[in-house]
Amino acid sequence: MTQTLFHADILAEGTQIRLTRATLAPTRPRSLHDHDFYELFWVQNGRVRHHLPDGTETLNEGDAVFLRPGQSHALQGRGEHALVVSLCIDPAIVRALAKRHPSVKGHLFWSNGGPVRNHRDMRQLAALNHAAVQLENSPCDTLAAEAFLLPLCADLTAEAFADDMPQWLADACAAAKRPEVFRNGSAGLVAVAGKAHPHVSRMMRKHLGQTPSDYVNHIRMQHAARALTTDNEAISAIAAACGIPNMSHFHKLFRAAHGLTPLQYRQKYQKQVVQPF
Repeated sequence: MTQTLFHADILAEGTQIRLTRATLAPTRPRSLHDHDFYELFWVQNGRVRHHLPDGTETLNEGDAVFLRPGQSHALQGRGEHALVVSLCIDPAIVRALAKRHPSVKGHLFWSNGGPVRNHRDMRQLAALNHAAVQLENSPCDTLAAEAFLLPLCADLTAEAFADDMPQWLADACAAAKRPEVFRNGSAGLVAVAGKAHPHVSRMMRKHLGQTPSDYVNHIRMQHAARALTTDNEAISAIAAACGIPNMSHFHKLFRAAHGLTPLQYRQKYQKQVVQPF
């Protein structure tokens, strides 16, 4: 029989997250359990046998596991000094993060499969433990929960993005954010990739669902939007800095990206913050 745990019984009033450190007994668990909250746990020391509905897996020091509500599991120590750190997280926190940050969907708590497992190396585990200590010394409210979760989720989703594609392509995509690269359009991206244009195009469609031109133009329009609201350069100068001297083409790309003309965007979003009067 599966036992269900409820966050209302675990989280104190006014808290959205709770951290627990536990040394695991080596005895086999009598049953699995599930919960109505999101759980993140990692192996701080030793080895752990993770029991799941379809079998078991061995977790080693540095392994972290993300579980959604309703996912059944149980933990068993293997040998002495098997220590885990576990977080009980209010479901509202995780739902809010996904709403504000759509890029997390498909990863970690937001995966469509079973529990998601990631490994943290020695340096990453030290950083995770440092963040856990800060969390323990906090009020464990919404702000503290997000301050802990956001850097970790951003780091792990970025790793997943890179892991899904060849390293040369990930490096080229990162390089394309530099002005000296995106000014040259898709040719600039292809040049830093060091591959033939058709091959780069095929791989980008496969891994990103975009052509090199689509990818670079998105970066250009982000750069243009920032420039329009942070300085008073002429729109033609901003277009040229993006590598698009043809103003008709620049306006077409900008309107497609932001739903406004460059001038409308500037008038709507440019605010004098430092010297408002």
